Amino acid sequence: MKPSLIVHGGAWDIPDEAVDACKSGCHRALAAGWSILSRGGSALDAIEAAIIILEDDPVFDAGFGSHLNLDGRVECDAIVMNGATLRAGAASTLQRVKNPIQVARKILENCPHMMLVAEGAERFATEHGVKLCHPDEMISEAEREAWLKCREDKHAAEHHRGHEAGTVGAVALDSHGNLFAATSTGGTCCKLPGRVGDSPLIGCGCYADSQAGGVSCTGYGEAIMKVVLAKTTVDLLCRPATCVDPSNSADACNLSSADLAAREAIHLFAKRTHSTAGLILLDRLGNPGFAFNTPRMAYGYVAPDGTFLTSV
Repeated sequence: MKPSLIVHGGAWDIPDEAVDACKSGCHRALAAGWSILSRGGSALDAIEAAIIILEDDPVFDAGFGSHLNLDGRVECDAIVMNGATLRAGAASTLQRVKNPIQVARKILENCPHMMLVAEGAERFATEHGVKLCHPDEMISEAEREAWLKCREDKHAAEHHRGHEAGTVGAVALDSHGNLFAATSTGGTCCKLPGRVGDSPLIGCGCYADSQAGGVSCTGYGEAIMKVVLAKTTVDLLCRPATCVDPSNSADACNLSSADLAAREAIHLFAKRTHSTAGLILLDRLGNPGFAFNTPRMAYGYVAPDGTFLTSV
């Protein structure tokens, strides 16, 4: 099996001045993941490495630099899912973990449950070797300033890089045929404390099934949950490929079944919710696909010749 990798850094109205930083972050995430896959390493190791790069980059809404909630704190969510077993590990409302994807993996591999939240998730993390940090270490200066402006001037989208988006994600297929998907986020700015969006919910912000494919979503979480977007997209991969193109693009028949499934999923999502989102996917053979109905989405994937293709 030829390995494959695709990542995203969120679908939103990315301003021109942030384009290069978003593309650079996606490129570095691909490099981290591909260095593992290209040597015969596991898809799980690859997506963890890629997501950590994105979580550590304050240009994205995940890990360090996440949006602040109404109380001025970071609360992070993350999930990783195994396509072979349909088992997931998810953590939510983490305040003291720099790389939430590490906690999600620990839950996947060591916990009888598939999701832990808040203090319970952090306690489990420390018991399995994940170090905690002070909550203030999760806050970037840009997000602190944005939060203060929101307090002074109600809640204004222009204070933030991505008002309702910015989630990161990755999907990987390794040379042994193992398929994994992952998503990590800091959620929406000025959210109510304790709010949980789509990202850590199996089938909503992430889903993987080795018989069909793997998906990571980004966008307005409450709308994504309404249509269980990640699972809906995977179900579309199971249908025979057609030349039906919901965007009415003239070159629809030149698209892969992965791209067609992605486009149809976003079309259905927009029709039912009247909201915005984006997604990335790999089908069961490792073919990449992506779609979004936001002005821009940061993403990148490894081409068949091994080159990294990134775009915003």
